[in-house]
Amino acid sequence: MKTRKNKTAIATATVGTNFRRTLLIIVSAILMGNFALSARAQCESKNDAFQSGEHVMYDLYFNWKFVWVKAGLASLTTNATTYHSQPAYRMNLLAISGKRADYFFKMRDTLTCVMGQKLEPRYFRKGAEEGKRYTVDEARFSYKDGLCFVNQKRTHRDGEVQEMEYSDSRCIYDMLTILAQARSYDPADYKIGDKIKFPMATGRKVEEQTLIYRGKENVKAENGVTYRCLIFSLVEYDKKGKVKVVITFFVSDDKNHLPVRLDMYLNFGSAKAFLRSVSGNRHPLTSVVK
Repeated sequence: MKTRKNKTAIATATVGTNFRRTLLIIVSAILMGNFALSARAQCESKNDAFQSGEHVMYDLYFNWKFVWVKAGLASLTTNATTYHSQPAYRMNLLAISGKRADYFFKMRDTLTCVMGQKLEPRYFRKGAEEGKRYTVDEARFSYKDGLCFVNQKRTHRDGEVQEMEYSDSRCIYDMLTILAQARSYDPADYKIGDKIKFPMATGRKVEEQTLIYRGKENVKAENGVTYRCLIFSLVEYDKKGKVKVVITFFVSDDKNHLPVRLDMYLNFGSAKAFLRSVSGNRHPLTSVVK
């Protein structure tokens, strides 16, 4: 890793780290199994779940002293674009805490990824403001000789820049691309307790992530609709191997695999995100419980 000073001002939308890791990273990996391909080929996947124009909205709630308070909104949008003159998808996640929540913990999160039409990672950017902390992370992906390469850069508020390079024979994902790919996989063969592992670029390093399948449950969203959902937990392990749940998420049990609810366990407390509305979905929401 190399570090240098960069005094160039960086204008960027702001964002929150824990929610980000929560809402996208997680939901994505959700359905993604343990399978190996080969460099760029292993990063390519058929899109069966979403289409350009999809727009999903969420209400955010934080818990302070056993009281749940509506804290803000989040949106997830997907649109067609071009990258290096090639057709691609652009996915954006925005999470903003309201004025009431800012008093306790200010959060402004903007995540953007660009992926090819076969959903292979190309570019990722995350601007994050959490309390007094502000960073901008970028990751650029390339493929050569059976390897996936990622160049990452983190820029701090004071202009300090940290850079790192990493390569792997497996595909390396970012928080949004993993979500996009995972939504097309069929979890029908999953058994309760199954673990899903994958490497992910966080902007500063590449981390091994673990998801555990928990089963199914009916979940009522913020829009009053009840969905049949698949349940997954993103977990971390301490030095003694003890499991810590970072987030539990509930994904619609249909071809859309939409995140319906997220239960997040953050450093400053706990939070929840509830589906508020969805438009432009590719498939009927057959997971709705009538």
